[in-house]
Amino acid sequence: MLSFDKAFDPAYGDAVCVGDGVLRVTARNPSPFTFHGTNSYVIGGASCFVVDPGPDEPEHVATLAAAVDGRRVDAILLTHTHRDHTGAVARLRAATGAPVMGGGPHRPARPMLADEAGRLEASADTSILFDRVLGDDEALTLGGFAVTAVATPGHCANHLAFSVGSEGLLLSGDHVMAWSTTVVAPPDGSMRDYMKSLDRLLARDDRVYLPGHGGAVERPATFVHGLIEHRRGREAAILARLAAGDRTIPQIVSALYRDVDPRLHPAAGLSVLAHLEDLVAEAVVTTDGHASLTGAYAPA
Repeated sequence: MLSFDKAFDPAYGDAVCVGDGVLRVTARNPSPFTFHGTNSYVIGGASCFVVDPGPDEPEHVATLAAAVDGRRVDAILLTHTHRDHTGAVARLRAATGAPVMGGGPHRPARPMLADEAGRLEASADTSILFDRVLGDDEALTLGGFAVTAVATPGHCANHLAFSVGSEGLLLSGDHVMAWSTTVVAPPDGSMRDYMKSLDRLLARDDRVYLPGHGGAVERPATFVHGLIEHRRGREAAILARLAAGDRTIPQIVSALYRDVDPRLHPAAGLSVLAHLEDLVAEAVVTTDGHASLTGAYAPA
C-alpha cells in the first residue's frame, strides 16, 4: 500500500544538510502543487553546483547565495523547466557565470490541441537558454562529484533525474516525491512516458531520492512499486466508471476525487485525461475524436 510522508520542515531561510556535501534550500512558495515549497540543492566541496534554483524570491535567492558561500559554481542543473524550479536561473547565472544544463527547452509531450497552448504556457518556462543539453546517461563531474543524467519523462517531456556520487543518491525532481503522487497533465506530461520512467527507476539500485518538493524518499524501490500499483489502480477505477456509465472527465473526477481538495480537481481532470490518452492509444477506450478534456469516452 502506498503511504505518503507529509512530515517535512522546510526550514525557510536556512540551508539544510541532507547528505555529504549536499545542502537543501526550500523556497517559501507553498501551494497545493508545491507542498511546502520548491527544493533547490547546492552540492559540492571546494566548488559546487546548483540543482533547480527555484523561484526568483529575495529570501530564497539570498539563502542560495549563502549556501554557495563564495565557491565556484560549476553548473546550474535543471530537472525540468516548470516555473517554480527556474525563476532564479537568470539571476544565478548572472551572479556566478555558471552554465545552465538540462534536458533542453520546454516542449509538450505530444502535439497540442487548439485549446491547450495557454495551459502549457501557464506552467512552462520557455525563456531558459541552455548552454548544454544533456542526453540520457550523460556523465559529468561537478563540484567534485560524478553526476549522471537519467531521462525520466512523464511529468514533462524534458524531465531529468540526476544520480550524484557513488552512494546511491538520486535527485528525482518532480518525478518521484515522498509527499504526493506526481502531476501528469497533458500536453505537458504523458502517462505512458511516466510509467516507463518508473519502470526504469526500478531497474536501478538507488539508496535514496531527494525530490523537488518535500522530504527524502528513503526506500525508493518499495515506494516506486507503490506508485506503479497506485496508477494501475487509478486506471482500473477509470475503466470501472466508464463501465458504470460515466462518459466525461468531470463525471469521472466527481466520483473518484470526491474527497480531494476541490482546488486540485482541475489537475485531477488532467490526470484522468492522461490515463484516457493511454487507454485510447491501446484501443481499450474509444472517444469522439482526439482525447481531450471535453471529449466523450466509452469502453471499446
